[in-house]
Amino acid sequence: MNLKHDLLKRPLELKKTHDYCAVKSPRLTVVFIHGIATDSSSFTRAIDYLEGTTSLSEIRFVAFDLLGAGKSYASDKLEYNYAEQIEALHNAILKLELTTPLVLVGHSMGTLIATRYADTYKKSVKRLILLSPPVYTEEDLASPEFADAMKAFRGAVGAKNRKILETKAFNGSMNNIVLNKRNYKVLTELKTRAVLIYGDADQIIGAHNMPKILKENPKYLTAIKVEGGHSVSRDKYSKMVGVLEGVLNEIS
Repeated sequence: MNLKHDLLKRPLELKKTHDYCAVKSPRLTVVFIHGIATDSSSFTRAIDYLEGTTSLSEIRFVAFDLLGAGKSYASDKLEYNYAEQIEALHNAILKLELTTPLVLVGHSMGTLIATRYADTYKKSVKRLILLSPPVYTEEDLASPEFADAMKAFRGAVGAKNRKILETKAFNGSMNNIVLNKRNYKVLTELKTRAVLIYGDADQIIGAHNMPKILKENPKYLTAIKVEGGHSVSRDKYSKMVGVLEGVLNEIS
């Protein structure tokens, strides 16, 4: 992948917004990938919580803004598809000059990008932590109920920021990534261990698919269901502590 952009005159790259470890020599690096219609600040409370957990002090925590979001590059010449976002993420990760295993934490659309990254750069990711992964079957995508759910989601986004619904970043991300027909298949055929953490009241992710997804890929996928909806809530990120402690034990 090398999608040199006309305006950049260089490969795409994400803007780093956070990079911290409590010790000089980390044993693990965790990279956060946010969802659609937001930026890396959606992880602020989660990162503060994890960095304040003594058992995770040897972890380096890094966050990026995706293309079209926050401080990262945005342009109507971009398509906001997997190829662009994965190239930009990969170049940003390369600049970290990692000497540790890598864990990707995604939320919502970020789970899809994290999963596709792990599928593209096989064996480069030690673990995936997928918060509120929106994974739909082709039947879901074609159903009137799903169309109603997407209309409600757009309405909720528009209530916070009406202008974002008109941006190419939002519409390109929605059409090329969130509604991509291959998302379900990629996850069920994934060969990277992943923990799916989702709320029992989440109306966005297609929770009815979770049992099927886990059954189709039991070797690599596990799930933790918590109370709540779609956001990056404490109920979700507190569960990450045990997962990350487990990864640290594996690499010790």
